[in-house]
Amino acid sequence: MTLLLLRHGETPLNVARVLQPADTPLSANGLAQARSLARRLAGSRLAGLVSSDLPRALQTAQAIAAATGLTVQTSPLLQERNFGDLRGQAYDALGFDPLAMDEAPPGGESTAAFHARVDRAFAWLLHRRRAASGPLAVVTHGLVVRAMLDRHARLPDGSKLPERIANTSVSCVSAEPPFAATLVDCTAHLAAGQADDVHALSGG
Repeated sequence: MTLLLLRHGETPLNVARVLQPADTPLSANGLAQARSLARRLAGSRLAGLVSSDLPRALQTAQAIAAATGLTVQTSPLLQERNFGDLRGQAYDALGFDPLAMDEAPPGGESTAAFHARVDRAFAWLLHRRRAASGPLAVVTHGLVVRAMLDRHARLPDGSKLPERIANTSVSCVSAEPPFAATLVDCTAHLAAGQADDVHALSGG
């Protein structure tokens, strides 16, 4: 009775620390990361595969689909927080932290609106999982994974919520209350040359 929360693979704008437009694709390394993640999950007897409909998540999900034979179902509920007019701008040149701002940027989502959407997404995932016969793989974005872990999961004793969620990391959460997390932000499937860049932007 498990949800596998998966962040998408690396994008060029993650590495460049730019808030990403919706149509940002994976980098070459991100595609390699996605294939490594797919190999890790190939023997997991997944019962379903859902994804954000943004290209960077969908490309990651398609790699998993190719390895498992599953069909990808997409949902806009799983999209990254919408930073509106800030998308396409360099994070470090803004002079403030948009990932921590509560108010909505022009054309974007406030923290409250984003969290409300994440809550609806989590409820939808639980409904999907209860209708399935095995683990449900969920390909989404760094801020979405972090918000789900923070707002809904019970982390292992003594552990803290990661400051950043790594590209293609795996977090396992029970689909039954109290939604215990048995694995958080694991990238053991990545080879040395594919390792997540800890300086890359995680979110946005």
